[in-house]
Amino acid sequence: MSFLPELLARLAPPPVHTTEDYDGWEFRWKYFVFRPATLKTEGYLVLGLFLYILVVFYGISRNKSKAKAWLTAHLPIYQREFSRPQAKDALISDGNSDFFNFSTGRRNITSLHTIFTLRPRHDLFQILYQTAWSLIDLKYQPEDEIQLDFQLAPNALASDFVWGVVSKSDLAIVKKDRWDLTFTKTTESPALPATMSVMSEFADVTENLLKPIGGFSLTEVLKDPKIQPYFRSLSSPDRIPTYSFARFVLATDPSIAHQITDQPRQRPASPLPVEAREKHLILNLRFSPSPETVAPLLAAVFQLIDSLNKVNLRPETKTKLRKVREDTDKQIKEEKEKEAKEEQLDAKAAAKKKAEEERIAKLTPAEQKKELERQHKRNLRKSQGKMAVRK
Repeated sequence: MSFLPELLARLAPPPVHTTEDYDGWEFRWKYFVFRPATLKTEGYLVLGLFLYILVVFYGISRNKSKAKAWLTAHLPIYQREFSRPQAKDALISDGNSDFFNFSTGRRNITSLHTIFTLRPRHDLFQILYQTAWSLIDLKYQPEDEIQLDFQLAPNALASDFVWGVVSKSDLAIVKKDRWDLTFTKTTESPALPATMSVMSEFADVTENLLKPIGGFSLTEVLKDPKIQPYFRSLSSPDRIPTYSFARFVLATDPSIAHQITDQPRQRPASPLPVEAREKHLILNLRFSPSPETVAPLLAAVFQLIDSLNKVNLRPETKTKLRKVREDTDKQIKEEKEKEAKEEQLDAKAAAKKKAEEERIAKLTPAEQKKELERQHKRNLRKSQGKMAVRK
């Protein structure tokens, strides 16, 4: 064991060399000496780590307080409209930037999910990435959003249709991301502000939704100058993708609820049964400096929902709406069947190829060589035949 001290001496790190002319801070305790000036790099790393942790805790606290403040400001409306305005745990968090509240117990509404999608303030790197990307792509503007997903009762909507009011600045984005809005045509309406356009299947639908019903007028709400800065789109029963600014949505799809529409946001792989479709109204908002600013807009949503079963379309409009959906379902079904047939043919071709490879593998090397030569000649004749046809 005599070699052990020598081995340890070789493995031990070299002693720290400090000059005699050190004139910085120095802390001594018995045999220990601490000189901060020799640990500048480590000090900067500790300071950076401390600042990062500070940003994390600030971001978590900031996001949670924003969501709570908005919900608290609008809780009186929730309590007035729902028998169960909040879940048992009130605000539910999913991570540090997504928060949820569940409400239920009201006529014409099965449930309401209030979804807060906030910027990841707790993640410094994501914030830096979003900021940098917004400088590159001017259309990319990350913002805090609130989505109110109203699942409507089955009898809350008299007819199935796709309809929406969209801010003109967002038309291109909405059309790009929404399959259900391909059912509609974009038009102007003198009843709405000049900054908004209507997306509707038929003029009859627009006339019924924009005209005053009882004491409620949707156009008067949308004309409010306090609300307009936060409005992005109002569409009917289905889901619209999440955007900044405010928007209404009504929906009638089982998996998507972002507007008044009976079609899903994305093209379905197979026709959806009528009994499986849900009706939704989605209100998306941009956070305002004062949460109470959009309270009249939220209150108007409940009036809008109660007026939907009073929409009385002309018989010819209902017939056209039904015909469009039947044709769409037929086309989707045909495409699904065509895709299934192609998959069967591909499976048969793959099985045939595998069987041929197994047959060749059982042959002798000489027979395999002859078989490969025959296949090469066969493929060559096929390629020459194709070239002759093209000429």
